[in-house]
Amino acid sequence: MQEQYRTVAREGVHETEINRSRFICALAPAATEQEAQAFVARIRKEHPTATHNCFAYVVGADAAVQKASDDGEPGGTAGVPMLQMLMRREVRYVVAVVTRYYGGVKLGAGGLIRAYGGAVGEALDTLGTITRQRFRLATVTVDHQRAGKLENDLRATGRTVREVRYESAVTIEIGLPDADVDAFRGWLADATAGTAVLELGGEAYGDA
Repeated sequence: MQEQYRTVAREGVHETEINRSRFICALAPAATEQEAQAFVARIRKEHPTATHNCFAYVVGADAAVQKASDDGEPGGTAGVPMLQMLMRREVRYVVAVVTRYYGGVKLGAGGLIRAYGGAVGEALDTLGTITRQRFRLATVTVDHQRAGKLENDLRATGRTVREVRYESAVTIEIGLPDADVDAFRGWLADATAGTAVLELGGEAYGDA
């Protein structure tokens, strides 16, 4: 697994005009290919009279899934430059749809490639990107009298506390970078006089 990846910070739209054609780039995070396809379908529905709704998406921290569509533009002049821009900016789990309303002036192949790729680049600049870091899910089980102080200490030391459950004992779910696991075990034993139990779970990505 990749240690980290970048993705678009939020869903949003950026519009630009080139030779009287409107290019509207809608960008969104997409956790799965199904999410990406659903976003494409939604944007198409929002712009039923557009000349073209071209798209590109990259899913997977290692960019395992890559798709692009020219939606009627000359082959390789729309979806591919959009995909290339996403890859060049190293963004993952992201979908881009560029909606074009034709303004009457032909742009030529080079002009289209610049327009579609540029629309995605400008949208990324406008919306911004965030880095998500790989971490291991871990559960700390501790008695009630130590739980409050331990939770405060975890937050004070910058640990990601994901959930706290109060039952017969208290379980605190946290996220840990893999490299920190051994050091954390030592810290936890000191902080709870050896009374806390640490269980390691699966891996996930979170905000870096």
